[in-house]
Amino acid sequence: MLSLLVDDYDTAIDYYTRAFGFSLVEDTAMGPDGKRWVVVKPGGSAGTNLLLARAKNEQEKAAIGNQTGGRVFLFLDTTDFWSDYEHYKKYGVDIAREPSEEAYGTVCVLRDRYGNLWDLVQRQ
Repeated sequence: MLSLLVDDYDTAIDYYTRAFGFSLVEDTAMGPDGKRWVVVKPGGSAGTNLLLARAKNEQEKAAIGNQTGGRVFLFLDTTDFWSDYEHYKKYGVDIAREPSEEAYGTVCVLRDRYGNLWDLVQRQ
């Protein structure tokens, strides 16, 4: 599981389940301060889940969308690149780098609502 900083749980759940097509795995209250354990995963994936962690202080808020210094650090493997690509475009996901054919397969870079960069890849 990876932890991903977000500004608001409900906004993040809506975004990742609608625009990215992820499934909500868990949403459990963690006490009176509003903290929650929120886990999503790519649809149909048996791979890594994402823990959506609400930023709790100014340092964490400043890191939202820039947890890796602006580099791609999340990867979505697909068996139907063009269908998934069209889905992301339809739901307003920012295409940070248009699709290209590389030695390893078809790839584009997506930027989520927080600024995180994702590779969408269909491997050959």
